[in-house]
Amino acid sequence: MKKRILGNLALVLTAVIWGLSFVAQREGMEHVGPFTFNTVRSFLGGLSLLPVIAWVKFSKPDKRTKRMKRYQHMNLARAGIGCGISLFLAMSVQQYCMQYVTAGKAGFISALYVVFVPLVAVLQGEKLSKKVITSVCLAVTGLYLLCYKAGGGFNAYDILLLFGSFFYGLQILIVNYYSERVNAVKTCCVQFFTVGILSALLMFMFETPTIASIVACRVSIFVAGVLTCGVAYTLQIYGQKYTQPTVASLILCLESVFAVIGGTLILGETMIPKEIFGCIFMISAVVLSNLHSTDKA
Repeated sequence: MKKRILGNLALVLTAVIWGLSFVAQREGMEHVGPFTFNTVRSFLGGLSLLPVIAWVKFSKPDKRTKRMKRYQHMNLARAGIGCGISLFLAMSVQQYCMQYVTAGKAGFISALYVVFVPLVAVLQGEKLSKKVITSVCLAVTGLYLLCYKAGGGFNAYDILLLFGSFFYGLQILIVNYYSERVNAVKTCCVQFFTVGILSALLMFMFETPTIASIVACRVSIFVAGVLTCGVAYTLQIYGQKYTQPTVASLILCLESVFAVIGGTLILGETMIPKEIFGCIFMISAVVLSNLHSTDKA
């Protein structure tokens, strides 16, 4: 019971950090390109975890056998690289779109990863329930109200964000699969070095980063790197180890609420009534999609 409560608290804190990080991402785009931002923040997040890993390694004797070490290292590589590739795709799309959409809107559309989680499960042989179908309809309605502009149709960046949210859902599924088999801090470290390496390739292909521009947005990069990457994603992996996937997804979707709060209080962003109703529909979809798994329990 105590570990489950701690796991839920870790996920709530993760949602808070993720939601407020949209503000840092928006501000960071004023100085550097999206791929430069993701490269620096990911390497910073991975590096920030190395002292923690070293401290744990030397604080107690290692009694594992060679066979056990080999098994754990294989799972660590699979989990870290798998999560890293999924997160790289999601973060790249999201960070690019942050140049053109508000923090609140990006937060709500990205939260649709919770709808994609049960949909991906269908591909693994699970039957699609009526509640999941209803949640998808609610999500599409909410997306329409939130993103559609009279005479202009959907913004291409809204669709891209929806595409990116799928890969956030995939990352959650990978974490759920490996959470009991790997160390949370080590997995998160491998994950972000993977994201950093892949992001660096795009950075050198499409952008011309400078030290001055990176220094100019050092606060945003620190928040997005150390707090969002190093701290929050470690808390996510830890929390999902002691919490049911359904409950974890429901808690993590609160990031969209904190994104709107952060965008309103810090950036002065506003939402018209139609967009607010869209948010309500999307949150309803998120909640209903999670109740689907509860029914099966």
